[in-house]
This record gives sequence, structure tokens and C-alpha cells, in this order.
Amino acid sequence: MVGKPSRERRGRARRAIGLTGIAALLPIVLAGCSLDDAFYLGWPRTRPTTQSEQMFDLWIGSTVAALAVGLIVWGLTFWCIAAYKKKDSDTELPRQTKYNLPAELTFTALPFVLIGILFYYTVIVQDNVTEMSDEPQSCTNVTAFKWNWQFTYSDDECEPLVGANGQPVTETGDSGYIPIIVVPNEEDVRFVGTAEDVIHSFWVPDLLFKRDLIPGSDAQTTRWEVDFNSEGTFVGRCAELCGAYHAFMNFEMRVVSPEDYETFVNARVEGMTTPEALELIGQEPYATTTHPFDTDQATGEAS
Repeated sequence: MVGKPSRERRGRARRAIGLTGIAALLPIVLAGCSLDDAFYLGWPRTRPTTQSEQMFDLWIGSTVAALAVGLIVWGLTFWCIAAYKKKDSDTELPRQTKYNLPAELTFTALPFVLIGILFYYTVIVQDNVTEMSDEPQSCTNVTAFKWNWQFTYSDDECEPLVGANGQPVTETGDSGYIPIIVVPNEEDVRFVGTAEDVIHSFWVPDLLFKRDLIPGSDAQTTRWEVDFNSEGTFVGRCAELCGAYHAFMNFEMRVVSPEDYETFVNARVEGMTTPEALELIGQEPYATTTHPFDTDQATGEAS
């Protein structure tokens, strides 16, 4: 009979350890992540802009700091459980510690210090993300509508370029065509966004942030800039629930060299279509990161 409580305690301890291990593995297993992906904490591996690199570093740094604080709290908690566990021979409660001024000051000041550090770096990154240059290197007007996108290529002052047909140089998507926006791989690339009907949201996941596009006057127009640091092809989506076909409202962003961008834009001005101009600079003529969906309400199925 003497050994029975001990065996029961050991059994409970083993079960607790097992459940803890399962709980730690569940997020990774349920998310379907590989071990490498787990260290990115859900963020994309590719970050083609300076701003996305800064936001990634801020997120990882704050997560590591939170885990460090968590480990200290968990360690102290389990240490207290083990060190002050009541034994059968105990007849008195452990000595109580009250009104410990140094401890109270430490536990009050330390969170403020941590919050101040996090606030400082957050403001720095936020200022860099929202900064606007006086003279952008390129400019593209983005117009969202139910349920697709129109991109209008513009000059450095964000005035639409006029093609050989006398009309603005635009790229417009429809239910059977994914629109492609081409931008140069350089700093101070500006976007000017608006919406025709309801609120939409311009979102390229690899850029790590989005911008809401709001219908209305010029006061509602959204302007932002990014500094690209690598070429590539990236999927774009609408991140604001905007109606029946919100989920199908995709586009593709192509980041090309400044020379290829100039060649592409000149070709569009001369009258080439986007697929023709993309082939001219050695790019795939149609979207590769996403595809059109069947929007026939009679079938209700994606193609």
C-alpha cells in the first residue's frame, strides 16, 4: 500500500508529459507545416521588398521576446509547483511573502520596459512602411471593382500614359483572364489605389501588408510605396470581403528589371497587349501563380 500512491503520481506525471508533448506538436501537424516552414511562423519565405524584410524581422523579434518571457513565467510556475508542493509530513503552510517592495517594483517596471522597446521598433518600421518619396521611380494606378482589377500605367507624376489609340494604357481582368501588373525592381515604386463600388483590399501576401481601396472622392484615394529588392512573380488577392465572387478576385504581380520594365511599358504604349509585351521581355504571357475560376452561378464550381 505504501508504493501505490507513488505509482499513481508517476502515472499522472507521465500522462501530463505526454499530453503536453501532443499539445506542442498539434499546431505544426494541423497546419501541415514542414519543420523548415515552422520557423517562419506562417510568413512567406520570399520577401521582395525592403519593407517586408523589416516587418518580418519585427515579427520574429517580438515573437522570440514573447517566447522568452513565456519560458521564464512557465519555469517559475513549474518551479513553484515542485518546490512548494505540500508533503504528507507538512503540518504548516509555507512561509508567506507579502509586501515585497523590490519584487513589486521589478514586476511593474519590467513590462513597461518591454512595451517601450516593442513600441520603439514598431514605430520605426511603421514609419518606413508608410514613407512616401517626393519623386517616385514609377507609378501605377490600381482600380478595384466587383470582382476584378484594373491597372493603369502612369508616368512619374502618376498621370496615366496614353497609348497609340489615344486611350490610357490599362490592364483589366475578367472572369476568364487574370490581370498582370508589371513593376520595376527598384526603390520608390508608387501605387495609387481606389475602388469603383465597395471597399476592396490590394494584397500581395509576399509583401506582408495590404492596402484598403475605398470608393469616393480623391480624399479616399490610397497611396503607398515599396522598395523592391528582388525580381519574381507573386500572386495578389483581394483581402476585403466584397461580395459573391470575392474569393475569385486574384491578380499577379511581376517584378522585372528596370530595363525590362521600360521595354514593357513602351511596348504597351505602342499598342501591344500585355501577353505580347511580356513575351517581348522573356516573361510568361499569362499568369502562373493563379488561374481563372468559373463564375457561372449555375455550376458554382471552380474550373
